[in-house]
Amino acid sequence: MSRIRILFMGTPDFAMQALDALCSDEHFEVAGVITQPDRPAGRKLQLTPSPVKKRALEIGLPIWTPEKVNTEEFRQEIAALRCEAAVVVAFGQILGQKFLDLFPLGAVNIHGSLLPRWRGAAPIQRALMAGDAETGVALQRIVRELDAGPVLGVRRVALDDTRYADDVYPELARLGCELLHVELMDYLRGNLIPQEQDAARVTHAAKIDKREAAVCWSRSAREILNLLRGLALGPIPHARRSDGKVLKLLRAQVVRETGSVASPGSIVAVSDEGVDVACGQGVLRLTRVQPESRARMEIAEFLKGYPVQRGEVWLDGQTPEASASGSSSGSEA
Repeated sequence: MSRIRILFMGTPDFAMQALDALCSDEHFEVAGVITQPDRPAGRKLQLTPSPVKKRALEIGLPIWTPEKVNTEEFRQEIAALRCEAAVVVAFGQILGQKFLDLFPLGAVNIHGSLLPRWRGAAPIQRALMAGDAETGVALQRIVRELDAGPVLGVRRVALDDTRYADDVYPELARLGCELLHVELMDYLRGNLIPQEQDAARVTHAAKIDKREAAVCWSRSAREILNLLRGLALGPIPHARRSDGKVLKLLRAQVVRETGSVASPGSIVAVSDEGVDVACGQGVLRLTRVQPESRARMEIAEFLKGYPVQRGEVWLDGQTPEASASGSSSGSEA
């Protein structure tokens, strides 16, 4: 059987592993790669290629980085590749029907959720923030409505309080590659019938807003823990110590689920095991943090340089708007 010509479209690390999987599979020929244009990154805001572009350059694949894919000129350029199918993984642009029609065998997408739950921009984060018992990846055929296409296959991952986005992402990326090796090949050969999604079970995964990273101690310990788990790759959840200094919260555990033991934000216990903070409901134990302009550290190391007293009260995190307002007021004074 001759190899199937594939157009690959993706941008972040999550997608880069899928590109590697396709390139290593003897059933496919990756004829070209489309990724997002170079973007400013780092403190110096230097233009930086996406992880997918970096890998495509290493492999020696043709690369396109259009600001818009849905133009007639660009469609003609891609049509000249004569690709039979397209594989899309966290690309970053919505594909129009005329673009999708370029591929006789269709276009598929690896999505980081168990569709139809968590359609949209931030499915992995939203699953963790909602406290879902499981998540996964789905391979779906792309249709005009966002993430609404029939599902070709899924891989599931159990979640508990110890699972954070920064360790779930690599596992889901690996499982997505399995879907390409198995279900995608079965589908392209005509041996797999896509399953329509149940519209009654749809939930939406909105893009993460930086304001969501501001921890509010009046929320329950469970809600705050889930926030830390979901935003472990950024924006990192943060609160403020009693002196107003920002403290990023990296790892925690719920030591009391319900009840109010003190005013929210109050420190109720301090040890090398963790700093226990009263919440609106329950108590949250912080076990790994990052002070301003310092490296990440376990709580025992943090306490050596930043003593914490039982009874002191920590403050909620600040939204970007509040921080900007505070800076403005200070400069005017």
